[in-house]
Amino acid sequence: MKIGNVEFEHITFLAPMAGIADRAFRELCARHGAGYTVSEMVSSKGLTMGDRKSAQLLELGENRPSGAQLFGDNPEIMTAAAIKCLDFKPDIIDINMGCPAPKIAMNGGGASLMKKPQLAYEIVKAVVGAVDIPITVKIRKGWDDDSINAVEMACLAEKAGASAVAVHGRTRQQMYAGKVDYDIIAQVKKSVGIPVIANGDIVDEQSAAIMLEKTGADAIMIGRGALGNPWIFSNINAYLEECKVMPEVSITQKMYTMLKHIQKTIEYKGEYTAMREARHHAAYYTKGMKGGARLRAEIGKYERFEQLQELSYRIIKEYE
Repeated sequence: MKIGNVEFEHITFLAPMAGIADRAFRELCARHGAGYTVSEMVSSKGLTMGDRKSAQLLELGENRPSGAQLFGDNPEIMTAAAIKCLDFKPDIIDINMGCPAPKIAMNGGGASLMKKPQLAYEIVKAVVGAVDIPITVKIRKGWDDDSINAVEMACLAEKAGASAVAVHGRTRQQMYAGKVDYDIIAQVKKSVGIPVIANGDIVDEQSAAIMLEKTGADAIMIGRGALGNPWIFSNINAYLEECKVMPEVSITQKMYTMLKHIQKTIEYKGEYTAMREARHHAAYYTKGMKGGARLRAEIGKYERFEQLQELSYRIIKEYE
């Protein structure tokens, strides 16, 4: 599969989850088979105004292909931000038109652009004309059940010069609740000539295969299914490419992977920030374990990496 001139070894992509898909997590998922990763969404306004945090989000690392995601509702500012993005050498720039978070969608960005197709078109066209790398767009099914317009948005994105479109099969009103709509993604696929990336409720090999079968999409994008589970990419790759079901990951492997994940986060962000973020990730790595609630409560108090190490070794000893 290709997006513009960018080629992918695998069609399993990591979704650009805000507050989750940082450099450490992206590198981890890439090591476990993610064919493509995208930065957390970056404010176009913040980037053009020299905001340090926005720039830090664009430190993409060495895993490739890798993309940078921007959000905003002003074509001129989005264009300036896209040009500034090039300093970080992304392979692709993605425009977020699907984020449902109130602080984004209620301020003109993200999914609010689903309500403004002409403005969305102008943004894509302006950004495409300003940079020489592929531009992609991430959209939703629509704003709500009364305004299902993913097909219209995808067609406009293609007309404006976008090289691919990712579709989350829910409306903004649904957020992440209810069932994903395979049919709307299939309709988008039939309506455009550019690659379509399907997103929503992909949590294992079977759900990945069903998504591809029902939508005809060119690739799949995995979000929440990868939390505490970076092996989802290699598992799905093996299933799709070799008809092979991989063995279940051991508790030992989970714990050592979690520790490596948090060590990398500490390297990039420092122990204070990393250990607070570790609480969220550790909740997923320990999901399903006996006494999981107690473990998560304990982890929630940790401030030093050594504490997490001690707990991990204790868990390994207890389970293995």
